Amino acid sequence: MPAPWPWPDAAMTKLRPDTIRDRRRATHRHGLFAETWALVALMAKGYRPLARRYAAAGGEIDLIVRRGRVIAFVEVKARPSFEMAAIAIDARKRARMSRAARAWLARHPIGPDETLRADAVFVMPRTWPRHLPNVFELEGL
Repeated sequence: MPAPWPWPDAAMTKLRPDTIRDRRRATHRHGLFAETWALVALMAKGYRPLARRYAAAGGEIDLIVRRGRVIAFVEVKARPSFEMAAIAIDARKRARMSRAARAWLARHPIGPDETLRADAVFVMPRTWPRHLPNVFELEGL
């Protein structure tokens, strides 16, 4: 049975290197498409982008958006089903996202009346992206 997501498995080790590289490139393009689609959905809800694909301090944030006094650090997950997308945000991912959020805040000071939260957008086939606000608490903020 092939892996449910495009990470190398035992069957892939027999593939030519350019086939593996092509699969990784396709996965990367799919991720970029999912992030763009998630941003479109958020902008339709009144959010405006502050950063995209922000990486620092050993962590990464797909989107940083603002609406009013709320700044949301958004994780985008593209999976075949909502359930698969929801379980993809594990404790390790939350910790890495929190580290990156702290690094972003160190470079972009905010006012005392700003609200920070961690959101998720799940992108599934043939549906509008599903935005879930405040899916977990950001550690250390």
